[in-house]
Amino acid sequence: MTSEVNSKEVRRLDRVIVRFAGDSGDGMQLTGDRFTSETASFGNDLSTLPNFPAEIRAPAGTLPGVSSFQVHFADHDILTPGDAPNVLVAMNPAALKANIGDVPRGAEVIVNTDEFNKRAMAKVGYAASPLEDGSLDGYSVHEVPLTTLTVEALKEFGLSRKDAGRSKNMFALGLLSWMYNRPTEGTEGFLRAKFAKKPDIAEANIAAFRAGWNFGETTEDFAVSYEVAPARSAFPAGTYRSISGNLALAYGLIAAGQQADLPLFLGSYPITPASDILHELSRHKNFGVRTFQAEDEIAGIGAALGAAFGGALGITTTSGPGVALKAETVGLAVSLELPLLIVDIQRGGPSTGLPTKTEQADLLQAMFGRNGEAPVPVVAPSTPSDCFTAALDAARIALTYRTPVMLLSDGYLANGSEPWRIPEVDELPDLRVQFATQPNHTLDDGTEVFWPFKRDPQTLARPWAVPGTPGLEHRIGGIEKEDGSGNISYAPSNHDLMVRTRQAKVDGIEVPDITVDDPEGPEGERARTLVLGWGSTYGPITAAVRRVRRAGDRIAQAHLRYVNPFPSNLGEVLAGYDKVIVPEMNLGQLATLLRARYLVDAFSYNQVNGMPFKAEQLATALKEAIDNG
Repeated sequence: MTSEVNSKEVRRLDRVIVRFAGDSGDGMQLTGDRFTSETASFGNDLSTLPNFPAEIRAPAGTLPGVSSFQVHFADHDILTPGDAPNVLVAMNPAALKANIGDVPRGAEVIVNTDEFNKRAMAKVGYAASPLEDGSLDGYSVHEVPLTTLTVEALKEFGLSRKDAGRSKNMFALGLLSWMYNRPTEGTEGFLRAKFAKKPDIAEANIAAFRAGWNFGETTEDFAVSYEVAPARSAFPAGTYRSISGNLALAYGLIAAGQQADLPLFLGSYPITPASDILHELSRHKNFGVRTFQAEDEIAGIGAALGAAFGGALGITTTSGPGVALKAETVGLAVSLELPLLIVDIQRGGPSTGLPTKTEQADLLQAMFGRNGEAPVPVVAPSTPSDCFTAALDAARIALTYRTPVMLLSDGYLANGSEPWRIPEVDELPDLRVQFATQPNHTLDDGTEVFWPFKRDPQTLARPWAVPGTPGLEHRIGGIEKEDGSGNISYAPSNHDLMVRTRQAKVDGIEVPDITVDDPEGPEGERARTLVLGWGSTYGPITAAVRRVRRAGDRIAQAHLRYVNPFPSNLGEVLAGYDKVIVPEMNLGQLATLLRARYLVDAFSYNQVNGMPFKAEQLATALKEAIDNG
């Protein structure tokens, strides 16, 4: 099963977007994951977009129950999962109806004809078969009885039609692997490992996978296969793997614990789409990681804060509704001035909202969602692989400045994948901290004592004393502390001092200046319009900017990782442009902050439909902004 045995025409393409779609029980996520893994091992650049229902088992054959997985792969650097699929694999009528609107005319559509019966079509509102009424005439449609072919291929295994039919996703994967000359050895190895305790099931799935490949090779319906060369020029030298945002974030947290030489403690409560971080960290006890699945969100962060008091790197992971529940304990961490990471994988809200859809609408909650003046640094990764670096950076800030830090990822980053260069250990930052081990203050009578709120003059961080250190006993709690001594204080002047000091500590955090991508024109001219984003909008914004520039227009781009505090040069950057456009997957939260802080007339471009921006959509909006400037 290699491209050398392919006897049909092979066409070279520079990029392809494939979308698998079916019921949530059809294995579309697994199919997409395997196609992605083989694509990564082949050396293509890639970006993925899984999209699945919130229900554990949505009603079969219905539009709300459709699960899809889109992968964009290329022989060059790419930034998004793609706007529109070149190939749609539809396992049933619901999958076709839910996705055909995204498919451009002329694209290939592979449909499982076995599922196009009257009942299934009526369930999603098809009065007549779309395979017969001419509605698909503008597409290159391949009618394939995937279920029947799979059952036929697995006859020797003695399975029922229902059980054999479950492997139709592997047949489809084999067919697509043939179409795009994907490697196959990794998938066969994966299946044998996944079903190691059920070797018959493993071999049945492998047989279905091979049957799909052979079907593509022998059928006259597929006259051409395609080849997308490795993206050698897109990657610096190094060892790469495909990684999702949640996995990268988990690895970043482990690396932070190792680089800080501290035990890592995660106190968490399962919630979509953050649970994968809990699952992954629980596998790495050998790196000093301890995971605690608490009874609720409040207990999770309480345990994490207790671990931080005890000298560990404390972490809690959640999504938007969980951040609301954790708010009081985040405020306590601000008051105690202990290092704590609060990881928020944002999703559509409010309340339960859209658990499996993406959004960027927790920014103002991260900034202000606590009682009193309780400033918290906010860090936002921009790509799935960047979640690794962002986790290290958030840990650096928490440990250096003794403060809770909010790390804002989202569902798009969490579930999406891209290639990641595995860093060398000596490339990672040194995060080691010095615990307090002796008294740090002398009273008027000459007695040496420990003052828990005596500050480092550079960072304003207070000392971190591990409980049980002789002579360093001190009080903790939510009531206001006296500056220096840490004793309970209700003095108005002391409260004013402590509030301003905690704010000054966050304001003084060292973050790099924001860089602007604004290449000079032939006569040294610069753009008049700046597009500014934060977090996961980086890929769509950058892809849109490339399109605008290719069309001959000038536009500048900058992207924020640090939302609190802002980079020190941000005001100067914003003042240098006639127009500032801020695309966000919310109703303008960053734009609100920019207007308040810098008095700049930032223009919001907003989307809150649970999906990431499309590059073409953004490019059109940016072009209109330039033309109307």
